[in-house]
Amino acid sequence: MPLNLNRVSLRISAGTPKQFPADPLPQVAFSGRSNVGKSSLINLLIGRKSLARVSSAPGKTITVNFYDADGQLLLVDLPGYGFAKRTKEEQARWSGLTDGYFTANRNADRIRLAVQLIDSRVGPTRDDETMLDYLIRTGVPFLAVATKCDKLNATERRAAEERFRSHPLIPSDVPIVFASSQNGAGKAEIWQQIARATGVKL
Repeated sequence: MPLNLNRVSLRISAGTPKQFPADPLPQVAFSGRSNVGKSSLINLLIGRKSLARVSSAPGKTITVNFYDADGQLLLVDLPGYGFAKRTKEEQARWSGLTDGYFTANRNADRIRLAVQLIDSRVGPTRDDETMLDYLIRTGVPFLAVATKCDKLNATERRAAEERFRSHPLIPSDVPIVFASSQNGAGKAEIWQQIARATGVKL
């Protein structure tokens, strides 16, 4: 049956890998810097204003949030990285929890796609490059989403597209989608990639 986006709910905010859901649903993980707009993009994709919580203090919460989409799919909001004000202890917890999602997750074989968010205005930062390298080394299929594209004019957009396409850590076969939670750009394309990776019907 087609995915019913009116039936999306928060399953759990997991603080340790032991809390990750055990049911064998396909998973799509959303990764990116703390202020790149992960929660806003998830809300855009599911057509809700505030199901995925947008923090007023970027990087404040270190949990992996699992959203159950109609009992057919888990959308997974990974904790944001690159937040400078984090203590070393918090950074270590982030690293352990995120790495644990990919390596200590009892359903790691169900991770069908990582949606890697990168600010379209600046391109991949050093932290983004670390995450891109990690995804490549672990063999997790990923999609690059250039967020906040509504803030670019035509000239800036062309330059950003070239910057993304030519980046050595974004292989030529990795789809690149320019998206905006403000005007809905990229929503259909992202869902097409999710459907292709997971087999869900839209």
